[in-house]
Amino acid sequence: MEPVQPIQPIKLSIHKIVDLALRSGNIDNRFHDAAPMFLGAAIHRKIQKEMGENYKKEVSLKLETQIDDIPVLIRGRADGIITEPDNSAIIDEIKTTTLTLDQIYEQHEQHLGQGKCYAYMYLQTLENPPETIAVQLTYFQIETEETRRHAWTFTRSELAIFFSDLLQKYGVWLRFEREWKIARDDSITALAFPFSSYRKGQRELAVAVYRCISDQKKLYACAPTGIGKTLSSLFPSIKAMGEGKTAPLFYLTAKTVTRTVAEEAVRLMSDHGLRFKAITLRAKEKICINEECICNPAGCTNAKGHYDRVNDAVLDLLENNDLITPAETEAYAKKHCVCPHEMALDAALWCDLIVGDYNHVFHPDAYLRRFFNDEARDYVFLVDEAHNLADRVRDMYTAALRKSTFSQIRTGLKDKDSLSVKLRKNLKLLGTYLSDMVKEDQRSCISKELDMVFVAFVKMTAQVTGEWLAQKNHHELHGRILDFYFEINKFLMIAETYDEHYTTIIEAYGRDVSISLFCLDPSKIITTGLARARSSILFSATLMPLPYYRDILGGNADDLMVSLPSPFDPNRLQLISYCGISTKYKDRERSYEPIAQTIYETIAHKKGNYLVFFPSYEYMQLVCDIFCAQYPEVEILLQKSEMSEDERAGFLARFDSENTSTLVGFTVLGGIFSEGIDLKGDRLIGSIIIGVGIPKISLRHDLIRDYFNAQNGQGYDYAYVFPGMNKVLQAAGRVIRTEADSGIVVLIDSRYATAEYQRLFPIHWAHMRTKYSDFS
Repeated sequence: MEPVQPIQPIKLSIHKIVDLALRSGNIDNRFHDAAPMFLGAAIHRKIQKEMGENYKKEVSLKLETQIDDIPVLIRGRADGIITEPDNSAIIDEIKTTTLTLDQIYEQHEQHLGQGKCYAYMYLQTLENPPETIAVQLTYFQIETEETRRHAWTFTRSELAIFFSDLLQKYGVWLRFEREWKIARDDSITALAFPFSSYRKGQRELAVAVYRCISDQKKLYACAPTGIGKTLSSLFPSIKAMGEGKTAPLFYLTAKTVTRTVAEEAVRLMSDHGLRFKAITLRAKEKICINEECICNPAGCTNAKGHYDRVNDAVLDLLENNDLITPAETEAYAKKHCVCPHEMALDAALWCDLIVGDYNHVFHPDAYLRRFFNDEARDYVFLVDEAHNLADRVRDMYTAALRKSTFSQIRTGLKDKDSLSVKLRKNLKLLGTYLSDMVKEDQRSCISKELDMVFVAFVKMTAQVTGEWLAQKNHHELHGRILDFYFEINKFLMIAETYDEHYTTIIEAYGRDVSISLFCLDPSKIITTGLARARSSILFSATLMPLPYYRDILGGNADDLMVSLPSPFDPNRLQLISYCGISTKYKDRERSYEPIAQTIYETIAHKKGNYLVFFPSYEYMQLVCDIFCAQYPEVEILLQKSEMSEDERAGFLARFDSENTSTLVGFTVLGGIFSEGIDLKGDRLIGSIIIGVGIPKISLRHDLIRDYFNAQNGQGYDYAYVFPGMNKVLQAAGRVIRTEADSGIVVLIDSRYATAEYQRLFPIHWAHMRTKYSDFS
């Protein structure tokens, strides 16, 4: 008989226990404590250094105990412990803040609770513990540099009672989690693949995902439309979870529509017996139940007393729902009168799958600290539409400030008090210094160095702005200045990470001047984000060429790559490349009429719905005018540069499979209709793609080109060719969405006849026909 293996204790942090069990009060962004993390850490070190020889800093503590019959290992780290020769001790908990010291003291019960936990745990480490111990809260106000300390003394028995009560409150959640995981894992063990057979390529992808998780690696997968990549990644990941190889899964996407696909995959497996808690997160502005997102008790009834009610709300939501969509979140938020956004984030901590945006893992401000600030856990990231990730992260980690912003706030802020006067002076100083960074005969200035004098001025302005916000929470400009405060803090945050992957761009626009800390290469940042998981699966139908995406998306030679063939019959897709028309900028004027004629020749073969994709709105409009004049009988739709969600839906609704005539939609390549839309069957039977998709020549793209030329000699490919071809592949992929679909894709550009571009064609384009008709 095999010996019974001891039950491994559940690892818990003091932060997690205290934040859940002791929270109370309101959500109130009027008193937003936006002290930058890097600044708070530096101040911690400064205070600790000044405390003398008896001060032990950053003391790690742990305690093995039980909550009911559940073994737990509780860990924490005290900012400081002051020990005296007489065996007495003081636990020091340091908090840095941009709030006034009176405002931060209003939160002292939770801070004190954390300190009391450390005091109890510290006493357990001593052979002869003293009868009493002190807990000290040290508050440091960043702008004024004022320090205020508050101290309490507790007996051992008082701390024992407090700690026991705290664990009992947390025990409700721990028991819920234990019972749920037993039911979940039993269902995963019994779960079979929800279809009788795998599609072509689907089993290969599922096996690669499972092995990648088992080996704790990263996988970069090009999985063409039709394979079923969502199910192929979720099913093996869930199986790995049932075997204890992973903790919660994160399904990360760039678009809302892709998140619903993940929900449908979980729903399908649930119909086959899976018990699995999945939650879809939405941005605060999109899920807020008010017309305007005002996160304070004066503007939102849900914000008032939110933390008094939210634990009951979350438990109610979890006990009654497995698949938690935004609709369920909103319903339970209304029932309990709490903020749906904050409630969803709390509920996510107890779910098995979190479906959300790239921001939730990679954004410098918005990433889910409640998951990733503690010790590393066995997360798995499933990154869908991964071809979008590099540009998204580059945007997240690029920071910009404009002189006009400084001027507008100065002009609007007419108050005469000393703080407002000081803020205006700082804004004027920033604007003047920024203007002087560009010479009169320059429109732009590029530097690989960070101007530390300007950064120092921004820090000064941030301190004054934070002080102003703390004291002027009812001012009419509070919201505008709060937005500005976030802008300058982001600038300072990016300045802290500034390295060889960045460049500084200063540009003049008439009398206005901007400064940008521009992220040239996001791969290092993505690597850091992916390191928050034990394994990451990055996949897309157009992750081509794979070595490029592995490089730009934070991979290395040890990471896995897999490219799968299309599961669809190639004979159902007619592919034609018109190579007699040049769409290069210098040739465009001569291309308008030949393109209009080619569009008509394509649609004349078969009535139905078509999309035509152009490199720009201007190009689209010029060809559209000629097309409409020559072929007035053809019904057309024209994409506008700005379209509301209703207008987008109305545009797509016109692509009806019941249309008996021909409809041609004129759209922009890389825009809202070239990716993420699913027009199955006869709703779309053809895509006509004008040009090779390369981004417009620009200063920023040229800087990316120059950077990668220095790195690997492939600068033009990295900045222009590869991103452009991805747009082409996405647009072409709109036509064949299911095994029953058929249609045509026409590529119009002479460059498609070159080896440079044909090397980028997917394998299932091998049957493409080339037409060399000369329309000139």
